[in-house]
Amino acid sequence: MSQYAAVFLETTVVQFELPSASKELLPGVRWGAVDAFPTPAYWAYQVLARRVGGETIRYRLGETLTEEVAACLLGGHGIPARVGVAAFRKLKSKGLITGTPSEDSLYFELSEPIDIDGRSIRYRFAKQKSKYLAAALSRLAAGSAPTGSGKALRDWLLDVPGIGPKTASWIARNWLDADDVAILDIHILRAGALGGFFERGLTVERDYLKLEEQFLRFSRAIGVRASELDAVIWLEMMSSPETVRELLPAGPSHQAKTRLRPGAHKRYADSRQPSLLD
Repeated sequence: MSQYAAVFLETTVVQFELPSASKELLPGVRWGAVDAFPTPAYWAYQVLARRVGGETIRYRLGETLTEEVAACLLGGHGIPARVGVAAFRKLKSKGLITGTPSEDSLYFELSEPIDIDGRSIRYRFAKQKSKYLAAALSRLAAGSAPTGSGKALRDWLLDVPGIGPKTASWIARNWLDADDVAILDIHILRAGALGGFFERGLTVERDYLKLEEQFLRFSRAIGVRASELDAVIWLEMMSSPETVRELLPAGPSHQAKTRLRPGAHKRYADSRQPSLLD
Protein backbone atom coordinates (compact mmCIF):
# COMPACT_ATOMS: atom_id res chain seq x y z
CA MET A 1 0.00 0.00 0.00
CA SER A 2 1.33 3.44 -0.92
CA GLN A 3 1.78 6.22 1.62
CA TYR A 4 0.88 9.86 1.12
CA ALA A 5 2.15 13.26 2.20
CA ALA A 6 1.17 16.78 1.24
CA VAL A 7 2.42 20.35 1.12
CA PHE A 8 -0.10 23.06 1.97
CA LEU A 9 0.55 26.28 0.09
CA GLU A 10 -1.51 29.45 0.38
CA THR A 11 -4.25 28.35 -2.01
CA THR A 12 -3.14 24.90 -3.12
CA VAL A 13 -2.50 21.47 -1.65
CA VAL A 14 0.09 19.32 -3.40
CA GLN A 15 -0.03 15.64 -2.49
CA PHE A 16 2.76 13.11 -2.97
CA GLU A 17 2.39 9.37 -3.33
CA LEU A 18 5.37 7.37 -2.11
CA PRO A 19 5.98 3.61 -2.07
CA SER A 20 4.92 1.50 0.87
CA ALA A 21 7.10 1.77 3.96
CA SER A 22 7.94 -1.94 3.67
CA LYS A 23 9.05 -1.78 0.02
CA GLU A 24 12.78 -1.97 -0.72
CA LEU A 25 14.36 0.80 -2.78
CA LEU A 26 17.79 -0.86 -2.59
CA PRO A 27 18.71 -4.35 -1.40
CA GLY A 28 18.14 -4.38 2.34
CA VAL A 29 16.97 -0.74 2.44
CA ARG A 30 13.25 -0.10 2.89
CA TRP A 31 11.46 3.17 2.21
CA GLY A 32 10.21 3.44 5.79
CA ALA A 33 7.41 5.70 6.96
CA VAL A 34 7.34 9.17 5.45
CA ASP A 35 6.84 10.77 8.87
CA ALA A 36 9.68 8.85 10.53
CA PHE A 37 12.90 10.82 10.79
CA PRO A 38 15.22 9.93 9.06
CA THR A 39 13.90 7.22 6.69
CA PRO A 40 14.47 7.28 2.91
CA ALA A 41 10.79 8.26 2.47
CA TYR A 42 11.32 11.14 4.89
CA TRP A 43 14.28 12.45 2.86
CA ALA A 44 12.44 12.10 -0.45
CA TYR A 45 9.53 14.06 0.97
CA GLN A 46 11.74 16.81 2.40
CA VAL A 47 13.42 17.43 -0.95
CA LEU A 48 10.15 17.39 -2.90
CA ALA A 49 8.37 19.60 -0.35
CA ARG A 50 11.07 22.24 -0.62
CA ARG A 51 10.82 22.19 -4.40
CA VAL A 52 7.07 22.67 -4.33
CA GLY A 53 7.32 25.40 -1.72
CA GLY A 54 9.92 27.23 -3.79
CA GLU A 55 12.51 26.91 -1.03
CA THR A 56 15.61 26.44 -3.13
CA ILE A 57 19.00 26.32 -1.45
CA ARG A 58 21.62 28.66 -2.89
CA TYR A 59 24.89 26.77 -3.01
CA ARG A 60 27.37 29.29 -4.34
CA LEU A 61 29.29 31.42 -1.90
CA GLY A 62 31.43 33.31 -4.42
CA GLU A 63 31.02 35.13 -7.72
CA THR A 64 33.92 33.33 -9.45
CA LEU A 65 35.40 29.86 -9.17
CA THR A 66 38.43 31.36 -7.41
CA GLU A 67 36.15 32.97 -4.83
CA GLU A 68 34.26 29.70 -4.39
CA VAL A 69 37.49 27.82 -3.73
CA ALA A 70 38.55 30.45 -1.20
CA ALA A 71 35.19 30.48 0.59
CA CYS A 72 35.04 26.70 0.91
CA LEU A 73 38.70 26.39 1.89
CA LEU A 74 38.19 28.94 4.67
CA GLY A 75 35.27 26.93 6.03
CA GLY A 76 34.97 23.24 6.74
CA HIS A 77 35.88 21.08 9.72
CA GLY A 78 36.30 22.92 13.00
CA ILE A 79 35.21 26.30 11.62
CA PRO A 80 31.60 27.45 12.08
CA ALA A 81 29.98 28.39 8.78
CA ARG A 82 29.43 32.03 9.70
CA VAL A 83 33.08 32.39 10.76
CA GLY A 84 34.34 30.91 7.48
CA VAL A 85 32.07 33.20 5.46
CA ALA A 86 33.13 36.23 7.51
CA ALA A 87 36.81 35.40 6.94
CA PHE A 88 36.17 35.04 3.21
CA ARG A 89 34.37 38.40 3.04
CA LYS A 90 37.15 40.09 4.98
CA LEU A 91 39.83 38.82 2.61
CA LYS A 92 37.71 39.73 -0.40
CA SER A 93 37.20 43.28 0.90
CA LYS A 94 40.98 43.58 1.22
CA GLY A 95 41.50 42.46 -2.39
CA LEU A 96 43.21 39.23 -1.33
CA ILE A 97 41.06 36.75 -3.26
CA THR A 98 42.38 37.78 -6.67
CA GLY A 99 45.82 37.23 -8.16
CA THR A 100 48.46 35.50 -6.06
CA PRO A 101 48.61 37.09 -2.61
CA SER A 102 51.41 35.99 -0.34
CA GLU A 103 50.92 33.60 2.53
CA ASP A 104 52.10 36.33 4.90
CA SER A 105 49.52 38.84 3.73
CA LEU A 106 46.74 36.29 4.08
CA TYR A 107 47.97 35.29 7.53
CA PHE A 108 48.12 38.91 8.69
CA GLU A 109 44.43 39.41 7.93
CA LEU A 110 43.26 36.02 9.18
CA SER A 111 45.15 36.33 12.46
CA GLU A 112 43.39 39.60 13.27
CA PRO A 113 40.01 39.36 15.05
CA ILE A 114 36.95 39.36 12.79
CA ASP A 115 33.83 41.33 13.70
CA ILE A 116 30.75 39.09 13.51
CA ASP A 117 27.48 40.62 14.64
CA GLY A 118 29.28 42.98 16.96
CA ARG A 119 31.49 40.27 18.46
CA SER A 120 35.24 39.99 17.99
CA ILE A 121 36.00 36.43 16.84
CA ARG A 122 39.36 34.77 16.31
CA TYR A 123 39.68 32.66 13.16
CA ARG A 124 41.04 29.19 13.94
CA PHE A 125 43.90 27.64 11.95
CA ALA A 126 44.92 31.02 10.49
CA LYS A 127 48.49 29.91 9.72
CA GLN A 128 47.48 26.62 8.12
CA LYS A 129 44.65 28.11 6.08
CA SER A 130 46.85 30.98 4.88
CA LYS A 131 49.33 28.45 3.50
CA TYR A 132 46.65 26.39 1.77
CA LEU A 133 44.81 29.39 0.38
CA ALA A 134 47.99 30.93 -1.05
CA ALA A 135 48.76 27.63 -2.81
CA ALA A 136 45.20 27.31 -4.12
CA LEU A 137 45.08 30.84 -5.51
CA SER A 138 48.45 30.31 -7.17
CA ARG A 139 47.22 27.10 -8.81
CA LEU A 140 44.02 28.74 -10.04
CA ALA A 141 45.93 31.69 -11.48
CA ALA A 142 48.31 29.36 -13.34
CA GLY A 143 45.77 27.39 -15.34
CA SER A 144 42.13 26.83 -16.20
CA ALA A 145 40.22 24.36 -14.08
CA PRO A 146 38.04 21.80 -15.91
CA THR A 147 34.34 22.57 -15.46
CA GLY A 148 32.76 19.96 -17.73
CA SER A 149 31.58 17.87 -14.76
CA GLY A 150 31.63 17.88 -11.01
CA LYS A 151 34.01 14.93 -10.87
CA ALA A 152 36.45 16.53 -13.33
CA LEU A 153 36.63 19.71 -11.25
CA ARG A 154 36.80 17.78 -7.99
CA ASP A 155 39.67 15.59 -9.21
CA TRP A 156 41.57 18.65 -10.45
CA LEU A 157 41.19 20.36 -7.10
CA LEU A 158 42.55 17.35 -5.25
CA ASP A 159 46.04 18.27 -6.46
CA VAL A 160 45.86 21.52 -4.48
CA PRO A 161 47.51 21.24 -1.04
CA GLY A 162 44.96 21.37 1.76
CA ILE A 163 41.98 20.40 -0.40
CA GLY A 164 40.70 16.90 0.27
CA PRO A 165 37.79 15.00 -1.28
CA LYS A 166 35.11 16.65 0.87
CA THR A 167 36.23 20.24 0.24
CA ALA A 168 36.86 19.54 -3.44
CA SER A 169 33.40 18.00 -3.79
CA TRP A 170 31.87 20.91 -1.89
CA ILE A 171 33.44 23.38 -4.33
CA ALA A 172 32.36 21.34 -7.36
CA ARG A 173 28.77 20.94 -6.09
CA ASN A 174 28.48 24.63 -5.27
CA TRP A 175 30.02 26.01 -8.44
CA LEU A 176 28.56 23.62 -10.99
CA ASP A 177 25.36 22.58 -9.18
CA ALA A 178 26.80 19.11 -9.76
CA ASP A 179 25.01 15.83 -9.07
CA ASP A 180 27.95 13.52 -9.75
CA VAL A 181 29.79 14.26 -6.50
CA ALA A 182 28.77 14.14 -2.84
CA ILE A 183 29.85 16.16 0.20
CA LEU A 184 30.35 13.58 2.89
CA ASP A 185 30.58 14.99 6.39
CA ILE A 186 29.49 13.71 9.79
CA HIS A 187 25.86 14.68 9.20
CA ILE A 188 25.62 12.75 5.92
CA LEU A 189 27.44 9.77 7.43
CA ARG A 190 25.05 9.65 10.38
CA ALA A 191 22.05 9.86 8.05
CA GLY A 192 23.48 7.00 6.01
CA ALA A 193 24.03 4.91 9.12
CA LEU A 194 20.51 5.53 10.38
CA GLY A 195 18.89 5.06 6.97
CA GLY A 196 20.94 1.98 6.13
CA PHE A 197 22.13 3.25 2.75
CA PHE A 198 25.84 3.27 3.68
CA GLU A 199 27.73 0.02 4.03
CA ARG A 200 28.95 -0.50 7.57
CA GLY A 201 32.63 -0.25 8.39
CA LEU A 202 33.48 2.35 5.73
CA THR A 203 35.23 5.59 6.65
CA VAL A 204 35.58 8.89 4.81
CA GLU A 205 39.36 8.76 5.20
CA ARG A 206 39.73 5.38 3.48
CA ASP A 207 36.56 4.96 1.42
CA TYR A 208 35.38 8.39 0.26
CA LEU A 209 34.69 7.40 -3.35
CA LYS A 210 32.91 4.20 -2.35
CA LEU A 211 30.69 6.07 0.10
CA GLU A 212 30.07 8.71 -2.54
CA GLU A 213 28.86 6.12 -5.03
CA GLN A 214 26.54 4.65 -2.40
CA PHE A 215 25.11 8.11 -1.70
CA LEU A 216 24.59 8.83 -5.42
CA ARG A 217 22.91 5.44 -5.83
CA PHE A 218 20.62 6.24 -2.91
CA SER A 219 19.63 9.62 -4.37
CA ARG A 220 18.78 7.98 -7.69
CA ALA A 221 16.76 5.28 -5.93
CA ILE A 222 14.51 7.83 -4.19
CA GLY A 223 14.28 9.95 -7.33
CA VAL A 224 15.87 13.22 -6.23
CA ARG A 225 18.99 15.14 -7.20
CA ALA A 226 22.09 14.38 -5.17
CA SER A 227 22.93 18.08 -4.82
CA GLU A 228 19.51 18.79 -3.31
CA LEU A 229 19.58 15.71 -1.12
CA ASP A 230 22.93 16.33 0.56
CA ALA A 231 22.00 19.96 1.24
CA VAL A 232 18.66 18.96 2.79
CA ILE A 233 20.16 16.14 4.86
CA TRP A 234 22.89 18.47 6.13
CA LEU A 235 20.38 21.13 7.18
CA GLU A 236 18.00 18.69 8.83
CA MET A 237 20.63 16.63 10.65
CA MET A 238 22.47 19.75 11.84
CA SER A 239 19.18 21.18 13.14
CA SER A 240 18.33 18.03 15.11
CA PRO A 241 21.39 17.11 17.22
CA GLU A 242 19.41 15.82 20.20
CA THR A 243 17.13 13.63 18.09
CA VAL A 244 20.11 12.26 16.15
CA ARG A 245 21.99 11.45 19.36
CA GLU A 246 18.97 9.56 20.66
CA LEU A 247 18.75 7.49 17.49
CA LEU A 248 22.42 6.67 16.98
CA PRO A 249 22.96 4.30 19.95
CA ALA A 250 20.02 2.16 18.85
CA GLY A 251 21.32 1.80 15.29
CA PRO A 252 19.55 1.81 11.93
CA SER A 253 16.95 -0.80 12.90
CA HIS A 254 15.38 1.56 15.43
CA GLN A 255 14.87 4.59 13.22
CA ALA A 256 11.82 3.34 11.33
CA LYS A 257 9.86 3.13 14.60
CA THR A 258 10.72 6.62 15.75
CA ARG A 259 8.24 9.44 15.10
CA LEU A 260 8.87 13.12 15.47
CA ARG A 261 7.88 14.46 18.86
CA PRO A 262 6.55 18.03 19.25
CA GLY A 263 9.55 20.31 19.39
CA ALA A 264 12.05 17.51 18.80
CA HIS A 265 12.83 18.44 15.24
CA LYS A 266 13.08 21.82 13.54
CA ARG A 267 10.35 22.31 10.94
CA TYR A 268 9.34 24.99 8.47
CA ALA A 269 8.34 28.23 10.11
CA ASP A 270 6.28 29.89 7.36
CA SER A 271 2.71 29.51 6.12
CA ARG A 272 3.74 26.95 3.51
CA GLN A 273 4.81 24.37 6.11
CA PRO A 274 4.50 20.85 4.67
CA SER A 275 2.21 18.44 6.45
CA LEU A 276 2.09 14.67 6.57
CA LEU A 277 -1.04 12.66 5.97
CA ASP A 278 -1.70 9.32 7.64
